Amino acid sequence: MVPRTLSAAALKSSLGKLSGKGGPVGSVQFVPARVPTKRRLQTLAVATWSVMIVITTCLWLFLWSFPPLWPLLTVYSVWALFVDTAPERGGRASHLMRSLPFWRYWADYYPATFLKEAELPPDRPYVFGYHPHGIIGTGALATFGTEATGFSKAFPGIRPRLLTLTTNFQMPFYRDILLAMGICSVSKASCSNVLKSGPGAAITIVVGGAAESLSAHPGTADLTLRKRLGFIKLAIQHGADLVPVFSFGENDIYQQMPNEKGTTVYALQRKFQAIFGFTLPLFHGRGLLNYNVGLMPYRRRIVAVIGKPIHVKQHDKPDLKEVMEVQQRYIAELTRIWDSYKDEFAKTRVRELRLVD
Repeated sequence: MVPRTLSAAALKSSLGKLSGKGGPVGSVQFVPARVPTKRRLQTLAVATWSVMIVITTCLWLFLWSFPPLWPLLTVYSVWALFVDTAPERGGRASHLMRSLPFWRYWADYYPATFLKEAELPPDRPYVFGYHPHGIIGTGALATFGTEATGFSKAFPGIRPRLLTLTTNFQMPFYRDILLAMGICSVSKASCSNVLKSGPGAAITIVVGGAAESLSAHPGTADLTLRKRLGFIKLAIQHGADLVPVFSFGENDIYQQMPNEKGTTVYALQRKFQAIFGFTLPLFHGRGLLNYNVGLMPYRRRIVAVIGKPIHVKQHDKPDLKEVMEVQQRYIAELTRIWDSYKDEFAKTRVRELRLVD
């Protein structure tokens, strides 16, 4: 059976095998019969959240099988799609939802934690830039979308709003869960509305987006950042301090099919992204009852290092030179975070941090 904890050498060897550099993956490794209840609950929490879209969709379709509910469901649909502006107005964050024990089990599965480098005074707005995207941005959800890792206690007065694609708010019931977690749309209007809501307002943007998810391979840190200037311009326009966040381990929780630039797989994924606005990484992980076959993430530590804030001067119409100057400061701080912690949190890396686009 796979041990519960692995040495750096053993984990690096495992990653090598998964990526095709250490031989084929062996037979299915099943979970032993005797597993501590806490670990089973952690696995169940992760499995549940992994299929939450499926669960809410099935519930929605099931309710439509009851004709007496049709008027209510119709009203809900119209309200959710055409009336409710919460995704663009800061969401409907519920401390109760964000603090549910479910999220603690979910975060402890990896485990997901964060490291705080500096105090963030709640007298100004903030823009957190999260890197890397990974397959699904698990560390971002754990740190900014829930209280599982203790964000509000570490940064009192800061109101984090994790941003995601607007299309996620078109899914019945699932949208309401996201809104209760304080998650909002990543549209420009949504960003501005949150940052204008007063001191302590904060948004978290997973900067690399769908394009970067295609570079999410274990042991790597390939960032799509050089051409991403919109979040920096937004910070300048609202006088919001920029806070770089690097999440060590984000790329290690799934194994993605080889898709280097120039391959047919890569071309098809980028074409899909161009048409639909998101992409579909071809990945695998473990299963509910086994350690190496399935779509659940592997148990690998995620540590989001929240760096030092970069102060910017408010300017309604910043020019390209000003934006580029701030970007260089941002990249320098992000690189410093990597260099400071890579030997502690990225021992199994196969190469250094790279800005690929």
